[in-house]
Amino acid sequence: MQQNIRMDTEALSGKTVAEQLLEQLRIWGVKRMYGVVGDAILGLMDAIAKQDKIQFIAVKHESTAAMMASAEAKLTGGLGVCIATMGPGLGNLLNGLGDAYKDKASVLAITGQAPTDKIGTDYKQYVNQQELIKPLAQYSTLLAHPDAIIKVLNKAMHMSLVKGTVTHLSVPKDMFTRGTKAMPRPKPLLLKGTYHFEAEGLKQAIDIMNLAQRPMILAGVGARNAAKHVETLAEKWGAGLLVSLGAKTILPDTSPNLLGGIGQGGNPYAAQVFTQADVVLLIGDTWWPEGYVPQNARIIQIDYMQENIGKGIPIELGIVGDSATIVPLLVEGVQQSTHTTWKSQWQGMRQKWVQQNEQEGNQTGSPIHPSRIVRAIEKSVQPNAILTLDTGDVTVWMNRNFRSQQQEMLFSGEWRTMGFGLPAALAAKLCMPEKQVVAIVGDGGLEMVLADLLTATRYNLQITVIVFNNGYLQMERDKMIVSGFNQEGTDLTNPDFVTLAQACSWNGYRIDSDTKLEEILQQALASNRPALVEVLTAPVVHPETKG
Repeated sequence: MQQNIRMDTEALSGKTVAEQLLEQLRIWGVKRMYGVVGDAILGLMDAIAKQDKIQFIAVKHESTAAMMASAEAKLTGGLGVCIATMGPGLGNLLNGLGDAYKDKASVLAITGQAPTDKIGTDYKQYVNQQELIKPLAQYSTLLAHPDAIIKVLNKAMHMSLVKGTVTHLSVPKDMFTRGTKAMPRPKPLLLKGTYHFEAEGLKQAIDIMNLAQRPMILAGVGARNAAKHVETLAEKWGAGLLVSLGAKTILPDTSPNLLGGIGQGGNPYAAQVFTQADVVLLIGDTWWPEGYVPQNARIIQIDYMQENIGKGIPIELGIVGDSATIVPLLVEGVQQSTHTTWKSQWQGMRQKWVQQNEQEGNQTGSPIHPSRIVRAIEKSVQPNAILTLDTGDVTVWMNRNFRSQQQEMLFSGEWRTMGFGLPAALAAKLCMPEKQVVAIVGDGGLEMVLADLLTATRYNLQITVIVFNNGYLQMERDKMIVSGFNQEGTDLTNPDFVTLAQACSWNGYRIDSDTKLEEILQQALASNRPALVEVLTAPVVHPETKG
């Protein structure tokens, strides 16, 4: 069959669908594609092998490929691309695509499909892939003619990048090797529209802010480009400043108005003042955790994407625009604070947590307390490191105790899939090889993607993986404990992580006492190969666990 396909291709003039697809991706700046080889995409793989502009990153599982594409999109703001075969290949992509969909990462999935004469039949692995991916992809189409490849590909890429969403192309197996008249197009120059504001245009917002007696600011990842202005506004307005996990690293922990995170794993005293706020300014944030937020405050929200305004939050006034443009105008217009009693109140909560956080990070013993591990990570990683977090117990402990120096942090925000930490670290190192990249994972999360330790080996990606090994799915165990449930299925059968890492040509380290914690972490971080550090971790119930 393959010989017939090859002869068919050679008989055609011009380029094939696969060749033009790759050239169009290159023009749009795509440098790599993540995936697993399968029968329905062999024609695409042949074209990839014949060029050297786009690198194919071969991973062990399609879910890893999609998580890597999502992590690349989150880190770079560009387009992440993953590929897979038909049927089970796409099925395996769905978990990582769910992460991109929920966190608004620009990801394009390209999958094979049954040959054109088998579509809709009982052909092996066939399924209507547009229906399968429908809940997660804003655009998905089947390539029905070779000359349509550039049009549908450009539509998919444009929609992904403009809307921050998942798109999908399903290409029949025989279509990849067919000739096409379609020619790649230059990438359009995209000038993002900005909303022009002057201080007078923000009068309604400023008037509300100037009436505040107990002001607070909650900043999300959308405040990153305005971080210093946010800090200035908080100081002038007399507001305490809280951040979502995604914004935890936009300001150093020493920032005087910064109370820390909100929600489970954040500053445990923050809710005591936040719930008393009478005016709240949300900047690039959609995180509004129930039980931690005020019920009757007047809420102003700034967001570049209009669809985020009022999303699950009872706002009074929404401002659509770039926080880097709007926040300086608010600084200019807001009155200098005279609310000394309120400021003393939230500063007292800040100082109380600063002291407690310091104490928590200095706990001793074996197995090692999670807070102590976080403190050692904090002391050991570089100020500009990229930290990738798995979902689970490590997330809430890092949110609680890690004091940022403005490191970059990648995690699965809304989808919250386990197994994200390692794939995100692999993608981050490929995108930014000059940066120190550290994955902070639980034993359960790592075990979901263990095979892709070999992906780091294959591509010589010098990442460091720190494993909190407590022998449990700890977050689920915690919830069972506080809910009074009988524990079932939370205990893990763990391998010897160090021996396993060494078998994959990694450097492996084990830490069972806090006395050498920083020393061994530094050795691992300085390694000339991928390094895994297994830390024997105390199975401590997180203090803010809810059933």
